[in-house]
This record gives sequence, structure tokens and C-alpha cells, in this order.
Amino acid sequence: MDLDRPFDFSGQVAVITGGGGVLCGAMARALALQGASVAVLDISLPAAEKVVAEIRARAGQATALQADVLDKKSLITSAQTIVETFGKVDILINGAGGAKKEATTSPDLPFFDLPEDAVRWVFDLNFLGTFFACQVFGRHMVERDHGCILNIASMAADRPLTRSVAYSAAKAAVVNFTQWLAVHLCQEYSPRIRVNALMPGFFLTEQNRFLLLDEESGQPTQRGQSIIAHTPMGRFGLPEDLIGPAFLVLSEVATFVHGATIAIDGGFSVFSGV
Repeated sequence: MDLDRPFDFSGQVAVITGGGGVLCGAMARALALQGASVAVLDISLPAAEKVVAEIRARAGQATALQADVLDKKSLITSAQTIVETFGKVDILINGAGGAKKEATTSPDLPFFDLPEDAVRWVFDLNFLGTFFACQVFGRHMVERDHGCILNIASMAADRPLTRSVAYSAAKAAVVNFTQWLAVHLCQEYSPRIRVNALMPGFFLTEQNRFLLLDEESGQPTQRGQSIIAHTPMGRFGLPEDLIGPAFLVLSEVATFVHGATIAIDGGFSVFSGV
């Protein structure tokens, strides 16, 4: 362990699903700045390519790949390309996920009328998208007897969001799966493969913007105002707020951190409201 440079990821290869998004794009750029070679996977190739272009503009190493986390063959193909390009996989960040308006209750869409296809899509994207990626890239880590998996859960896993039933349930499944996989990989394969999760609070992303900000004014919606009022730090999270916690659990400084879920929510989950 080098405590002089605890977050030096030189020589490591990081795979990030949902890497073209706001939060995971920030983590991709940050890892590249610390020396990692980064494979940015996203269902939108242009989104992934934009992040890679930003990394390369700062002399970082990165490649963009179109991948659908709900299509295991797509992930297998991506893994083969990454190994051919960079030689290995050291880090997996499972960031692909999101919500959908049609799977969110509202005065016009009660729980009893939520469409099955929308609920399945949200649950599958957030849980199975993580599950499949762990299968595909975890296999490479087992073969090398080394690796670190970081799943992106949500504060909704611990405090279910009042409208987002499928999203909350799926993120709770991600936390449970993180704990299960941490034990399974240690007992069946190697203690040198760690699995942890981050549990972000309310961060503005393209998927939840419709819930938190008014489309016309750009001001917080009633729901957004309620969230800020119940967040002791008094704001939404910023993408860079995830970088430090991610670096910690991915680095050699945290070699005994395993099966943990860390909340990054400005205190929302510990605030009683009084």
C-alpha cells in the first residue's frame, strides 16, 4: 500500500457501465486522470464517445463501446474487446441504471395501473444490468485472482421513494446482491476480489430531472423542494461528490472494505425531519 499516492490507478483497467451518463462519466474522467485505462460502456455510443474524447483531450487512455447491460452477449463481446485492447480488467463500476416516468406513480398514474412493461424495464435495468455485468467481468477477475467491483445502488434502497416503486425495489436488490456476491466470491474463489456499493442520494441526472426540476422554470419541483428540505446539507448532490468515495473503495487503501454499502446523500438518510 502506497500511502503517498493512495489513489494512483496507473496500470489498472476500469470498465464502467452507463459510462456516458452524468455520474459515471465523472468517475470515468477522474479515474483516467489518476492513470487508469478506462472502457466506457453505454447503450448510447455517442454518449460514451463524448466522455472518451474528453479523457483523451487530457492525455488519458480510454475506449468507447456500445453495450446493452440487459443483453449478456453484448457484454461478453465488450469484455473480449477490452481484454484485447488493454489486456485485463481490474475494476468494474456498474453504473447503468435509471428510472422511467411510466414506472413512477403520479395523480394520473396510480400504483394499480402501472404498466407491466415499464416496471419490468426499470427493475431489470437496475438489477439485472448489474447482475449480468458482474457475471461477465467477474469471470475475468476470477481468472486473474484480482479485481474490484463497485455497484451503484441508491439511497432509495434504504428509504424507498414514495413514487418510484420499481426503482427502489431494484436498488434494494442491488444492495442485497452486493452483500451476497462479496461473500460468494471470497468463499468460492478469492479474497482478492472485493465487492462494494455506493448509495447516492439525490443527484440530478437525465433520468430523474423530470421529478426534481420544473421543465419550464428550471426551479425545484414541489418534490425537489421537499428533498432539499430533508437534506441537512441543503442541496442536490454533484457528480464530483461521488469521486472521493469511489476512489476510496476502489483503491488499495480499502483492502479490508468488502460487502459494504456507503451512503453519499448529504445526510438525507439520517435526518428524521425534526
